[in-house]
Amino acid sequence: MGLVVTTRRSADGSLPLRRHLQHQGNNHSSSVHAWEALADGIGWHQATPATCWLAASQTVSVVIPAYQVGHSLSTVLDALDAQHHRHKFEVIVVDDFSADDTVQVAAGHRVVDRLVRLPQRMGAATARNVGTALAHGQTVLYLDGDMVIPPHVITDIAARATDTSVLVGFRHNVRYEVHHRDPAISRRIPNLAADHRVVWRPPPKTVLPYSGTTLAEPLDGRPLDDTHDFIDLGYGQSYYDWDLPRMVVTALVAVPRAAVLDVGGFDAEFGRLGWGMEDTYLGACLIATGLLVIPLRQAVGFHLDPPDAAEQWQHKLAGWPRTLARYRDLLELPAPRGRTQNFIATMSSLLTHCEVHR
Repeated sequence: MGLVVTTRRSADGSLPLRRHLQHQGNNHSSSVHAWEALADGIGWHQATPATCWLAASQTVSVVIPAYQVGHSLSTVLDALDAQHHRHKFEVIVVDDFSADDTVQVAAGHRVVDRLVRLPQRMGAATARNVGTALAHGQTVLYLDGDMVIPPHVITDIAARATDTSVLVGFRHNVRYEVHHRDPAISRRIPNLAADHRVVWRPPPKTVLPYSGTTLAEPLDGRPLDDTHDFIDLGYGQSYYDWDLPRMVVTALVAVPRAAVLDVGGFDAEFGRLGWGMEDTYLGACLIATGLLVIPLRQAVGFHLDPPDAAEQWQHKLAGWPRTLARYRDLLELPAPRGRTQNFIATMSSLLTHCEVHR
């Protein structure tokens, strides 16, 4: 007798999100090659000159969720002000009820177009949702309030963004003791290999939290290279503890605004449970709709640690099991679609309770 495999469906007959991911590939080679054929000799992973005619392909809104980032936000905004992009892009800062000078820093900076303060601490997912609702750009660049990007990044994204792609950037972490003494940090060159999605050396004989697997021996992992720029992560495949949704990290990622609205934005429950996974879930939702996840190796920013980085990481990781459990539960529910109208209505209602500074 043959093995019969059954797939659990919801009451309305729709497949769970997890199954949708298994049906979606990520072979973006033709998209990359087609772009390079138009780009006058510029490689996909090369910094894009301001003069590139493709730089006007998409309008961009930068959405920054900000909570207690007074130590870094001014440097982040300075870097945005120094972008060599020749076309208008907007910068939206949504303060998540910070107790430091985050609002004052944003209010005093000329690059900020919109500044909103949430009525209480609600989490980065909600802050990004509010920013997305306010955005006018075809592409939304989610940028953390401690991420400093090189001057070519907005042009890199605007020139390559489409309605069917998620453009993934990377981060180079810098300890507070280092960047605090270096006012010229924004003029340094970030190191791509500093990102764990590029060079990854997990501890052996330790349960990896995302997949639950254990490596018997040390591993010199190369997730980006070994998966051919994430192509091999299509159809629900994984690279040890990494899969395609987990590569979507909102420290620096660009997505089509219409697609984010269609899936209902970020799930706000993650912010109430703890830290992390809301970007992984958004990535899963977008992948399920057929979007391709494409890395930009040249789009690397400096991630500036706060003074109490070690303490914050302990707090974040303590809550990660809860957000991971939430993510696993959502994978078993139908893939969200058609939520634009409800999303806009919900955010419009929330905005009536926010402080609008600009």
